[in-house]
Amino acid sequence: MLKARKIFLFLVFLFISSKLVHSQAIDPALLEKAKAAGVTQEQIDEAMSSKDGTTTQQKSNSVGIPKEEVKEREVPKVIAPGEPFVEKPVGVFGREIFSTHNLTFAPDYNMPTPAGYILAARDELVIDVWGASEFNAKLMISSEGNINLPGVGLVYLNGLSVDQAEQKIKSSLRKIMAGIGSQTQVKVSLGQIRSIKINIVGEVAMPGTYTLPSLATLFNALYSAGGVNDIGSLRAIRVFRNNEEVATLDVYDFLLNGKYDTNIRLEDNDMIIVSPYQNLVSISGKVKRERTFELTREETLGSLVGYAGGTTGGAYSENIQIKRKAGRMYQIFTIGKSEVDSFTMSDGDSVIVSPIISEYSNRLIIKGAVWHPGEYELSVRTDSLSKLIKIAEGLKGSEFATRGQISRRKKDFTYEVIPFNPRNIATGREDIMLMPDDEVYIPSIFDLREDYYLIVKGEVNRPDTIKFQENMTVEDAILQCGGIMASASVEKIEVARRIQDQLNYTPRTAEIFSFNITKGLESSPDAAGFTLKPFDEIIVHSSPGYKVQTSVYINGEILFEGEYVLASDGERLSDLIIKAGGLTPAAYIKGASLKRRYTEEEKVKLESMKRIASEGGGKDTISAKLLHVNEYYSVGINLKSALAKSGGPHDVILMAGDQVYVPKYQAVVKVSGAVLYPNALTVQEGRRLKSYLYKSGGYQNGARKRPYVVYMNGDVSSTKSFMGIKKYPKIEPGSEIIVPMKAVKTGNNRGPEVLAVATIAVSLASVVALLISAL
Repeated sequence: MLKARKIFLFLVFLFISSKLVHSQAIDPALLEKAKAAGVTQEQIDEAMSSKDGTTTQQKSNSVGIPKEEVKEREVPKVIAPGEPFVEKPVGVFGREIFSTHNLTFAPDYNMPTPAGYILAARDELVIDVWGASEFNAKLMISSEGNINLPGVGLVYLNGLSVDQAEQKIKSSLRKIMAGIGSQTQVKVSLGQIRSIKINIVGEVAMPGTYTLPSLATLFNALYSAGGVNDIGSLRAIRVFRNNEEVATLDVYDFLLNGKYDTNIRLEDNDMIIVSPYQNLVSISGKVKRERTFELTREETLGSLVGYAGGTTGGAYSENIQIKRKAGRMYQIFTIGKSEVDSFTMSDGDSVIVSPIISEYSNRLIIKGAVWHPGEYELSVRTDSLSKLIKIAEGLKGSEFATRGQISRRKKDFTYEVIPFNPRNIATGREDIMLMPDDEVYIPSIFDLREDYYLIVKGEVNRPDTIKFQENMTVEDAILQCGGIMASASVEKIEVARRIQDQLNYTPRTAEIFSFNITKGLESSPDAAGFTLKPFDEIIVHSSPGYKVQTSVYINGEILFEGEYVLASDGERLSDLIIKAGGLTPAAYIKGASLKRRYTEEEKVKLESMKRIASEGGGKDTISAKLLHVNEYYSVGINLKSALAKSGGPHDVILMAGDQVYVPKYQAVVKVSGAVLYPNALTVQEGRRLKSYLYKSGGYQNGARKRPYVVYMNGDVSSTKSFMGIKKYPKIEPGSEIIVPMKAVKTGNNRGPEVLAVATIAVSLASVVALLISAL
């Protein structure tokens, strides 16, 4: 008999396990029968947890699961209009409340004791008595359902609410205390609460048995189980207690309507069953909430639009498209406005709310020479062109009087142009009826011509190109450019005017007019009656008698060094020495030098010469180095001859910015360039250039043995050669000997030499061959 009972229990256990594995849901009555047959709660827990390999102990005391552990399920896709096979995923509305860490549904342990709370074993009661008698105790309900009330004994409270337990405790205390209810008050509240076990099965992320606080609600349990799984329903979550369904939770009622009454408080051994969803339908387009929603079988398209928050302002609600998978192909339904609340949805439907047509049904546009261009409504007030111009505050006066145009769209969506005379329309001599989307253009005279301008240049304060205005005179144009400068000549103002002969060719490009004006820009008799025309150029010339002061600078061995103004044209070197008070006794007159500033033209030429030298045009490496562009260049002077004969050929005429330097006597000669030891040597009377070179170690390998000498006054002298005899420059104190290097020959440069040698060799071979043949 005992063996048969064990076999029966084992079969019941296997049956429950198989039901859990294959259907994920089990009838609560079956669990009660299993318990009646002797199957323990631990065995049921083990069978329920074996589905996903997680033990009951691992699932106990859960308050939630990480979001990454919940699988995202495949949801119906939204199909774009005109692209029935291109799909995009849309999230299921409501699933996120069970996966977000910011929403836990944790029970509030600081809440007042619920009056309807049912007491059971392991609940702690706090009993406070005050008044004529005082008493305080914390008593735990035993597993038999009793508390041991001091002085009274055992009081059975299991299954009672807190209010009922308080009344029963009061009745028990009356046996030992007088005045209960009048002079003595009694208050019973919860202390530590018990834990309960809840069974969660069906389509949840982690089904199993969960140990939760006795204050936990249905949402607490669902959150602990990770929410519904990939096919779980949010619309029909059922709670069973003692084989009876006590509540059905619709999560959408909580999220959208704020209904919280179905979030009941759970009790020990409650069973929560989550069924598979019925319909998942996606909605996109011009709705406030583009998502996938779960619908019941009875809900319609109107319910779906309501869940989506309704349509937006730009929605085309006259017709709504529904795309449905039917068999092996898609079907499309166009639902009118009157059918929205009656059209039943199916699982996998995709709803698209299209935008309204981006066209205007009553728009007019007017542009151009009216006071208020823009868009207007086509109405009785604007149904004709004259009325529209009047609404736009009329013509500005700058309109092109003889022609405007209306651009009108025809029925085939091509456009035609309707011309009109703006002045005739405005005065009422003619009119044109307008149609929706007409675009009226009244051009301005300024739109139909190029911009008119004047050019003012020369000796004015702000040379500029200014806007042409009618009746402008020469004085008006100069005034707009800040007036004339002090250097301007009022005796010669030229106006260059374009030749605009449209019929005859002429070689002349401009007509020139000359005028005299006054310094105060008053109207002069010479320019009386002359007005400017578009594109005229006004040129204000400089006065020939106006000169800007220029100066030169002298320093060194003179009495008064510094800057001196060139008081007249043609001042010479000797004049500057006299102005500076003459030379000092220590002055080395042969070494006096002059530096002159490059003009812009000279800089351009020097850059060109430098480029040619760097490309190989020079004979040696010094060529390019000596062509370095600086602000000043040296001018070779002979100050001794200039002072000996004032105004002579050596007495240089000075220019603005010249710098004259008179040095002291220097008894050294510098040797630099391609020598073994560049040096500065003392001057010895009668010593020649070669002697200075030997004192510097002689030539380097590759040196070009034709040195230069640069003297202190800026003169340069080079070595000359005739019939193999070299004539070296004379050496003076303070001079510098420069030995250049030979130009480096590249492979390309040696090509002609190799060709010449080869040609000579071939010719010699030919001569030798002829001689041998003759002999």
